[in-house]
Amino acid sequence: MTFRTATRTRLGKAVVAAALAGGVLLTAGCSGSENLATDSSEGYAPAPDGAPAPLVPDGGKGGPDRDTPGEEKRDIAPPADYLSTFALDVDTASYDYARRLLKEGGAPGRHQVRPEEFINSFRQDYPRPKGDGFTVTVDGARPGGGAGGGEGEIKPQTQDAEGYEDGNWSLVRVGLATRPVGREADRPPAALTFVIDISGSMAEPGRLDLVKKSLGTLTDQLRDDDSIAVVTFSDEAETRLPMTRLDGNRDRIRSVVDELEPTDSTNVEAGVTTGYDEAVEGRRKGATNRVVLLSDALANTGETEAEAILERIDDARREHGITLFGVGVGSDYGDDLMERLADKGDGHTTYVSTDEEARKVFVDELPRHVELRARDAKAQVAFDPQTVQQFRLIGYENREVADDDFRNDRVDGGEVGPGHTVTALYAVRLRDGAQGHVATATVRWLDPKTRAPHEESGTVETDAIDGALWDAPSKRLQITAVAAYFAESLRGGSVPGAPGLGALEDRARALARSTEDSAVEELADSIEQAQRSGRY
Repeated sequence: MTFRTATRTRLGKAVVAAALAGGVLLTAGCSGSENLATDSSEGYAPAPDGAPAPLVPDGGKGGPDRDTPGEEKRDIAPPADYLSTFALDVDTASYDYARRLLKEGGAPGRHQVRPEEFINSFRQDYPRPKGDGFTVTVDGARPGGGAGGGEGEIKPQTQDAEGYEDGNWSLVRVGLATRPVGREADRPPAALTFVIDISGSMAEPGRLDLVKKSLGTLTDQLRDDDSIAVVTFSDEAETRLPMTRLDGNRDRIRSVVDELEPTDSTNVEAGVTTGYDEAVEGRRKGATNRVVLLSDALANTGETEAEAILERIDDARREHGITLFGVGVGSDYGDDLMERLADKGDGHTTYVSTDEEARKVFVDELPRHVELRARDAKAQVAFDPQTVQQFRLIGYENREVADDDFRNDRVDGGEVGPGHTVTALYAVRLRDGAQGHVATATVRWLDPKTRAPHEESGTVETDAIDGALWDAPSKRLQITAVAAYFAESLRGGSVPGAPGLGALEDRARALARSTEDSAVEELADSIEQAQRSGRY
């Protein structure tokens, strides 16, 4: 497989021009996976529980492969456009929570499986920019074939319920990366408001006890010029510690955290509202101001809908730039509420269930990643209609953005910190005999300090996505495909070339050995547990 990337900074130029150079006039419509789905009025009903709707074979035009004796032909309109637009997402909670459920013999609901969070749970091999902003890397491969890890050839499906056909599809990976954090002393100070759930449900082992231990360790890791505030909530919210510098106050902070005990019901609304009030009151100019919500998100008192809760703190979010970092805990976890709070709160989520995971989040990541590299970041991929017949973005359903809002900076995007990568994986069907340009991917973001807009782009051509997936020189591309295959199997969907779970586990084991990556070994364990459950 050959590989080609190109990056260039562009301000205020339309990305559509490059991709639609063939002169085909297309109407800009909705983005993301909707480009290949139709509603039930056309005979293709969406799959249940959040799984993607079936693909329309042959670009939705209807062809010989859709003709069945005795069945009336139906004309189905082709996709409205060749654009796919979404807000960037660095969340990992969906994957982490699914992994815990499978390990304990359970199973995630289909609506709890977000493939982009599975994909973005793994390290990538993208080049990093020298300065602020992003690099954009686009590559891919044809699914199936190749020696892989020595477990034999996995052939792509010849035809499945979603219309994938042997030999016509490629997986295209769009990768975005920011510059890693420099020296610890170089980052701005942090002003962190911890909003801690102390409701009765947090008494379960692995909830409040894990939070307290993690915050105690974090207190040792933060710098003297960092600040912490502590707000707790059960049926009501209470400020336990106003914004306080760590210098000379570490023992006081530890004492406040040690005294926390679970009680009463869960009023997330009260906690988030009081937390943002405290964050605004203690806001420090020149610092990274962030609210960190630690909860099982099982709201049962007060307002329980994310949108209504966020209306209470909209001014703090928009005017003061205070972002929300959600950390989920507990075997019974309100994943949907936490994800919506973080998405609308200009932040992201993760999930922890062990001391090791908590240490990674609070000790290894949070102190280094409190600052931001980009605000309201969005990506738009423009596919060339001369070479591309169909495409589907795998996941990101909750992050879709209208195509014509890509450069509307009043529309929320995603927040990305230093050293982060964001990956989007597409299933792309090329036209027969197509050669040349396939797609241009552009990321747009606002500078966290000045809010000035910036853009960066990358392109890919047919020769860069023509090699066999399991022979691809990038092991990280293969891991991305395994994560996507696994996520779609859990939610009842499909991706071109998807093997059975047994073969997929073999691939993951081989990749774990070749990369010496323990995270990939854990992925293989989760695939094995899903297979043993007999549910998939």
